[in-house]
Amino acid sequence: MDDAHQTFTRVGFWVGVAAMSALVAVSNVLVQFPINDWLTWAAFTYPICFLVTDLTNRALGPDAARRVVYVGFALGVVLSVSLASWRIGLASGTAFLVAQLLDVQIFDRLRRSAWWRAPLVSSSLASFIDTALFFSLAFAGTGVPWVTLALGDFAVKLAMALAMLLPFRALMTVTKPRAAT
Repeated sequence: MDDAHQTFTRVGFWVGVAAMSALVAVSNVLVQFPINDWLTWAAFTYPICFLVTDLTNRALGPDAARRVVYVGFALGVVLSVSLASWRIGLASGTAFLVAQLLDVQIFDRLRRSAWWRAPLVSSSLASFIDTALFFSLAFAGTGVPWVTLALGDFAVKLAMALAMLLPFRALMTVTKPRAAT
């Protein structure tokens, strides 16, 4: 591996980790603030995590994407517990880890299909799992209308998965996978 590629890989990894950790922490604060009876502010920030995972997967491969997920998970949980609550941190960490690893696997399997298929399908399916896990673990039994919030959240995550195709497409040249040598 040449020096330029090693630098790109190292920088790309830490950019992914920083973005992932910040997005998880911000989302876990914002999930505590409903917009209405069916939506929280986190529905607009958390789906960007899937963009980070997919761009990392595209540029650096599934192993590096999983490493970004693991480190982002650890930092995100620590930040979330200190900024939100232990229950939200635990629910977030569980949902994040399961959903992001699923996203990596699905994206990798679909990476050779049409440019939009891998990010859209992987983000949509992983968002469903993330939403079901997070809202049930974070709010079941608390009196919070979590099923309604989960449905609204998932609807926005699907819309965001579509919207994130624009930055994904725009960043495809920057995240072009290195040719095999």
